[in-house]
Amino acid sequence: MKVSIVGPGALGCLFAARFARSGIQTTLVDHKLDRIQRLKQNGIEVETASEVITATPSIVSSVPPSQDLVIVCVKSYSTSTLKIYSGSPALTIQGGLGNVETLCSITGSSHVLAGTTSEYAETVDEGRVRHAASGKIVFGSWTSCSVQEAKEALEASGFTVELTDAPGQILWEKAAISAAIEPLSALLNVPMGRLLQVSESRQLMRDLVVESVKVASTEGYRFSYSLIERAEELCAQNPDVVLPMLQDVRAGRRTEIEALSGEILRRGQIAALPCPRTRMIWQLLKGLEQH
Repeated sequence: MKVSIVGPGALGCLFAARFARSGIQTTLVDHKLDRIQRLKQNGIEVETASEVITATPSIVSSVPPSQDLVIVCVKSYSTSTLKIYSGSPALTIQGGLGNVETLCSITGSSHVLAGTTSEYAETVDEGRVRHAASGKIVFGSWTSCSVQEAKEALEASGFTVELTDAPGQILWEKAAISAAIEPLSALLNVPMGRLLQVSESRQLMRDLVVESVKVASTEGYRFSYSLIERAEELCAQNPDVVLPMLQDVRAGRRTEIEALSGEILRRGQIAALPCPRTRMIWQLLKGLEQH
């Protein structure tokens, strides 16, 4: 089986290292030519609680043709720049909303798999990653793409996988929770567990989830359990995790706030649904990015 991982960030390196170790023909795709040369020379390394995984996958600047699976790990603002050969199943595990629709325009909806992951990883250095917390990958076919080969490859690489017939529901659940936790963590410069320790930040997190759930309901999504409780559970279970948005802010990189708060605001406006707290968070993060 031939698998390409698009994006050499923390999650991309984690996936590439695990796939390569499992014996699957693995390609890591990076758009920066100078970084490609350094990664080729130094390889990638993933530190886990029990071991250090080293790997030297093929590293190239574009997705090769005839791939059995392409896993998209790039930042949401880069999705539109991807070139994926038609016919290659593409699985997005990116954060935020809108990535699936963009991928469908690139490769066709019948080739798109959509999902989320609760695996957490942090970049230590270029090509060096710390696996911060284990989780699972939940995904399904957006329209008619087969899921079995992707599921088997992920499981063979050591990931816990769950299939869903409603990937849109899963994407909205993750987005509603992430749009509450990630910007707050980035603005306050604290790991996710600290959000529960101050009553004001905890209440704001709850309020942000409520606004997102209301917007989701305008698109026909209903949740049979409390996303507020789920958000608080995630913070409690992973108290020391430094989330991607905080990692980006600390490193002076562009964040994915547009695919989270920005996209929720846009969809709320379409439904004539005000989201004042989400708008405030979006404005604050956009201001922080400028500094």
